[in-house]
Amino acid sequence: MDSLPSRDDFKKEIQSQIAAARSNELEYIDIISGEVHRKLGGYPERDGRHAMPSCCDAMYSLKKPTDEILKSPLKGKGATLRIRYYTSA
Repeated sequence: MDSLPSRDDFKKEIQSQIAAARSNELEYIDIISGEVHRKLGGYPERDGRHAMPSCCDAMYSLKKPTDEILKSPLKGKGATLRIRYYTSA
Protein backbone atom coordinates (compact mmCIF):
# COMPACT_ATOMS: atom_id res chain seq x y z
CA MET A 1 0.00 0.00 0.00
CA ASP A 2 1.39 3.39 -0.97
CA SER A 3 1.82 5.93 1.77
CA LEU A 4 -0.04 9.21 1.59
CA PRO A 5 1.75 12.56 1.39
CA SER A 6 2.57 14.13 4.75
CA ARG A 7 1.88 17.66 5.94
CA ASP A 8 5.55 18.45 5.26
CA ASP A 9 5.26 17.06 1.72
CA PHE A 10 2.33 19.40 1.11
CA LYS A 11 4.19 22.37 2.64
CA LYS A 12 7.21 21.77 0.38
CA GLU A 13 4.98 21.61 -2.71
CA ILE A 14 3.09 24.79 -1.78
CA GLN A 15 6.34 26.63 -1.00
CA SER A 16 7.72 25.46 -4.34
CA GLN A 17 4.68 26.82 -6.20
CA ILE A 18 4.93 30.16 -4.38
CA ALA A 19 8.67 30.37 -5.15
CA ALA A 20 8.04 29.59 -8.83
CA ALA A 21 5.39 32.33 -9.00
CA ARG A 22 7.83 34.75 -7.34
CA SER A 23 10.62 33.88 -9.79
CA ASN A 24 8.18 34.44 -12.67
CA GLU A 25 7.48 37.87 -11.17
CA LEU A 26 3.82 37.10 -10.51
CA GLU A 27 2.14 39.24 -7.86
CA TYR A 28 0.31 36.24 -6.38
CA ILE A 29 -0.63 32.62 -6.94
CA ASP A 30 -3.96 30.99 -6.14
CA ILE A 31 -3.48 27.48 -4.78
CA ILE A 32 -6.32 24.95 -4.50
CA SER A 33 -5.99 22.08 -2.03
CA GLY A 34 -7.48 19.46 -4.35
CA GLU A 35 -4.96 20.29 -7.09
CA VAL A 36 -2.02 20.11 -4.66
CA HIS A 37 -3.21 16.76 -3.30
CA ARG A 38 -3.78 15.34 -6.81
CA LYS A 39 -0.24 16.37 -7.81
CA LEU A 40 1.34 14.59 -4.85
CA GLY A 41 -0.94 11.57 -5.12
CA GLY A 42 -3.55 9.85 -3.00
CA TYR A 43 -6.45 12.00 -4.17
CA PRO A 44 -9.17 11.37 -5.08
CA GLU A 45 -9.18 8.97 -2.18
CA ARG A 46 -8.30 5.37 -2.63
CA ASP A 47 -9.70 2.76 -0.30
CA GLY A 48 -11.38 5.57 1.62
CA ARG A 49 -7.99 7.10 2.49
CA HIS A 50 -6.68 10.54 1.65
CA ALA A 51 -4.70 13.28 3.37
CA MET A 52 -6.85 16.32 2.61
CA PRO A 53 -6.85 17.54 6.25
CA SER A 54 -3.02 17.52 6.22
CA CYS A 55 -2.98 19.33 2.87
CA CYS A 56 -5.32 22.03 4.19
CA ASP A 57 -3.35 22.32 7.44
CA ALA A 58 -0.22 22.93 5.37
CA MET A 59 -1.98 25.59 3.32
CA TYR A 60 -3.31 27.38 6.40
CA SER A 61 0.08 27.20 8.12
CA LEU A 62 1.76 28.98 5.19
CA LYS A 63 -0.86 31.72 4.94
CA LYS A 64 0.49 35.13 5.93
CA PRO A 65 -1.78 37.93 7.22
CA THR A 66 -1.66 39.58 3.79
CA ASP A 67 -2.73 36.41 1.95
CA GLU A 68 -6.41 35.79 1.26
CA ILE A 69 -8.69 32.80 1.68
CA LEU A 70 -10.74 32.94 -1.52
CA LYS A 71 -12.83 29.86 -0.83
CA SER A 72 -13.15 27.82 2.31
CA PRO A 73 -15.17 24.60 2.55
CA LEU A 74 -17.93 24.61 5.16
CA LYS A 75 -15.83 22.61 7.61
CA GLY A 76 -12.64 24.52 6.70
CA LYS A 77 -10.84 21.56 5.18
CA GLY A 78 -11.63 20.08 1.78
CA ALA A 79 -10.66 19.88 -1.87
CA THR A 80 -12.06 23.33 -2.66
CA LEU A 81 -9.90 25.34 -0.24
CA ARG A 82 -8.40 28.17 -2.30
CA ILE A 83 -5.83 30.58 -0.88
CA ARG A 84 -4.22 33.50 -2.69
CA TYR A 85 -0.59 33.73 -1.64
CA TYR A 86 1.13 37.02 -2.45
CA THR A 87 4.70 36.58 -3.61
CA SER A 88 6.25 39.72 -2.16
CA ALA A 89 8.72 38.83 0.56
